[in-house]
Amino acid sequence: MASVTALGLGKTMEKKLHSVGIHSAEELKKAGSKQAVSLLKEQYPNTCVVIAYHLEAAIREAEIKQLDEACKADLKAYFKQM
Repeated sequence: MASVTALGLGKTMEKKLHSVGIHSAEELKKAGSKQAVSLLKEQYPNTCVVIAYHLEAAIREAEIKQLDEACKADLKAYFKQM
């Protein structure tokens, strides 16, 4: 199993993801960015919507600037309703 850092996420995010039960890149991809950010927000109330963007970009193995506006709008709407 690959570490989440293999997807371009840093060590701090890796530790936070581990604390909410996501221990590998495969588990992050299976959970998806919405579930992952929901778990993070529950544990870390200061989590912001940009984290959702970073998680989605990592899952897609892309850079955050490559996410289209529809994707960002969907993630933002999801984040606001949490």
